[in-house]
Amino acid sequence: MSIIGVGIDVAEIARFEASLDRTPALAQRLFVESELLLASGERRGVASLAARFAAKEALAKALGAPGGLHWTDAEIYCEDSGRPRIRVRGTVAARAAELGVRSWHVSLSHDAGVASAVVVAEG
Repeated sequence: MSIIGVGIDVAEIARFEASLDRTPALAQRLFVESELLLASGERRGVASLAARFAAKEALAKALGAPGGLHWTDAEIYCEDSGRPRIRVRGTVAARAAELGVRSWHVSLSHDAGVASAVVVAEG
């Protein structure tokens, strides 16, 4: 196995929340239903969504930041253990296959008003 790409991103939680408040349809353009449901049940819902947004940005960077990727073609979810994972389909899966990505590693964090994520694409 080899590393195909690495991406990192940060999102200011208050700014992200203001964007969601300003543009109500934005959440549906960025997240799949399961991500929205998961975040609604968590203690830090907006922080969780901001971290997932950062993960999607980091994922795009790990893939070389090509145009045409759809936000909802990447899903950030957690295993029962709490470990974050990535599920891809459509445009994101096509780009990953083109590059030979076989597995993903993702780390999420949110603290002190900032959400962050790191994504490693491995082939």
